[in-house]
Amino acid sequence: MRAGALALLARREYARGELASALQRKGYSRDAVSEALSELAGEGLLNDGRYAESLVRQLMGRGQGPVRIRQALQEAGISPDLAAAAIEAGGDFHALATETRRRRFGAEPPTDWPERARQMRFLQYRGFSKDHIGRALGG
Repeated sequence: MRAGALALLARREYARGELASALQRKGYSRDAVSEALSELAGEGLLNDGRYAESLVRQLMGRGQGPVRIRQALQEAGISPDLAAAAIEAGGDFHALATETRRRRFGAEPPTDWPERARQMRFLQYRGFSKDHIGRALGG
């Protein structure tokens, strides 16, 4: 059991809920998984806070905003409080929205309404709030 958990953790960081699901899919019992994960967490090998920070950095590097990041953390089983703290520590989402828009559409902000709406939809899909989008579009 422990060897299976360590083999998974050697490949990448996992949230506790993700690792529990992966081990249960491999056929381990819920009680054995819970016990092994508690041991790993006690040794510092499994840490939801570290996972959340890592995922926030990774998704910000891909140009995704706080809404998408919060959703990804929730899907990974990270608590809302831990997710909020990781997102808050992540950085400046206004600058990220502006940079993401520039990479996709160029340095000049849109001048006509159809292009502005297109860029707004793109940034909204990426998970940025209306405030972030407004600043990124120069409004």
